[in-house]
Amino acid sequence: MTSILGISAFYHDSAAAIIVDGNIVAAAQEERFSRKKHDPRYPFNAVKYVLEESNLSLNKVDHIVFFEKPFLKFERLLETYMAFAPKGFKSFSLSMPIWLREKLFQKKFLFDKLKEHDNNFNDITKIKFSEHHYSHAASAFFPSPFEEAVILTLDGVGEWATTTIAVGKKNKLEIIKEIHFPHSLGLLYSAFTYYTGFKVNSGEYKLMGLAPYGKPIFKDIILDKLIDLKEDGSFKLDMNYFNYATGLTMTNNKFSKLFGYPVRDPKKDLLTQFHMDIASSIQSVTEEIVLKIAKNILSKYKINNLCLAGGVALNCVANGKILKEKIFENIWIQPAAGDAGGSLGAALAYWYHELKKPREEFKDKMQGSYLGPKFEDDFIEQKLKSLKANYKKFSRDETISLTAKELANEKTVGWFQGRMEFGPRALGGRSILADPRSEKMQKELNLKIKFRESFRPFAPSILREDVNEWFELNNESPYMLLVSEVKKDKQIKMRAEDEKLFGIDKLNVKRSSVPAITHVDYSARIQTVHKETNPRYYDLITEFKKNTNCPVLVNTSFNVRGEPIVCSIDDAFNCFMGTNLDILVIEDFVLFKTNQDKSLIKDYKNKFELD
Repeated sequence: MTSILGISAFYHDSAAAIIVDGNIVAAAQEERFSRKKHDPRYPFNAVKYVLEESNLSLNKVDHIVFFEKPFLKFERLLETYMAFAPKGFKSFSLSMPIWLREKLFQKKFLFDKLKEHDNNFNDITKIKFSEHHYSHAASAFFPSPFEEAVILTLDGVGEWATTTIAVGKKNKLEIIKEIHFPHSLGLLYSAFTYYTGFKVNSGEYKLMGLAPYGKPIFKDIILDKLIDLKEDGSFKLDMNYFNYATGLTMTNNKFSKLFGYPVRDPKKDLLTQFHMDIASSIQSVTEEIVLKIAKNILSKYKINNLCLAGGVALNCVANGKILKEKIFENIWIQPAAGDAGGSLGAALAYWYHELKKPREEFKDKMQGSYLGPKFEDDFIEQKLKSLKANYKKFSRDETISLTAKELANEKTVGWFQGRMEFGPRALGGRSILADPRSEKMQKELNLKIKFRESFRPFAPSILREDVNEWFELNNESPYMLLVSEVKKDKQIKMRAEDEKLFGIDKLNVKRSSVPAITHVDYSARIQTVHKETNPRYYDLITEFKKNTNCPVLVNTSFNVRGEPIVCSIDDAFNCFMGTNLDILVIEDFVLFKTNQDKSLIKDYKNKFELD
């Protein structure tokens, strides 16, 4: 038996994963345990969990692999500061002490941290390092169902690489082509995230969600001034407009002058049509770049399977465009595509690349991404009693039947079942569920439960066998990473007066028979639900379909704005009591809000730092 622990840490979204004999046993982000969103620290709790799940002490683990190479990253930082000198001295003076104290000598730092798990751990040679983009590519290809594939990784930056193209065949993976820092599609998108007043490495999905409310009227300016885009998808940025290479901000005054407005202050400035148009413009540019790269790599490598990883792979709208254009026959996207997934990729890379183990079974090995903790009934009941919760336990069938009926009556449900998901999407393990047919549900979920912007869209979970009857999608989308249009026969044509509306005003227009999950452009971010990976969730949607003739549920993450997705029973109950959720279902334990002691109600609206 060979065990490999993978770790990603120290930048954002720290995580740990463990594989045993090539099989993924467990994986989780540190934020779920620490309750600090995008926690960048050493993932002590995540490491502790994956070790427990695999029944291994750290001393018994054969190899420990970190997801990137710190010396290469340090080289990039030094060369960047030298190239831009004397600019960037403030940034340099702030970052260097941390690098010299912790990051540069990461092997010793990791060894000391790891030793906290097990005093018997004393072999520092077990610690190895993978390259950042190789970890990403490995996380996408090796768990994929493909024997052969081209792998596209797009993110902010690793050591040097920001964009890589790799080719994988069986147990072999080779990076063929790279674009290097400071030229980065991920950082370009983050620059606009910053410019519109959202947090970098956190608010990019808000920018994507805002885009359909605007028009891409600034697209030509971006392509003319900010980026030199070639026909093959390669690109260079004009760094005169950006500050991220050496500064403490993403953009500079020249960038703001180009578009005519300063950086939005989220504490003072409301979102306007300008910000919606800016969002639409950078989203359109991103899609164009991704499509050009995709077409080029198909033409060059003649491989019909595409794997995606890196933070940009979480841009489900761009992913959907690749699918819609039918560039590749098959697409598979790593559900933990960001840096968290690098922990898994590092472990898999070592198994196949360094240990040269065979890869003979070609199927999706992510197990629906249900790789986190779960809890047994006795523990749940003990915990609920200690929380002074009022609950009732049902049989499995009774729970399914009751929940489906309440959802059909427009009740909102916190759904806490089985193992927690790995990655940023709730996939029916730690989800908030609702009726997609309800016209009020999108606004109600956003404002009264999630405590966030009203424009934010919600995703549909749909039975796999029903997806092509409701959406323009014939593919599987188990990880909610593909966007597709609602079927024409389910759409409601906008009236002439509706067409004249601008921005957020469009939100109130009913656009389909499932308005709670239909975005203003008639699209939706789809999760196909499979009996093999999540039978309980599948059965719930089946029961809802039996009651309503609708095989779709609203599925959003079980948390509020600024809060990591719930992990424990305590997290779930606290969030339930701190929001306007109607019902909480933990396995077969059902809690109604109306039956809870009012003294247990919590103020969750301002509990977490806004993301």
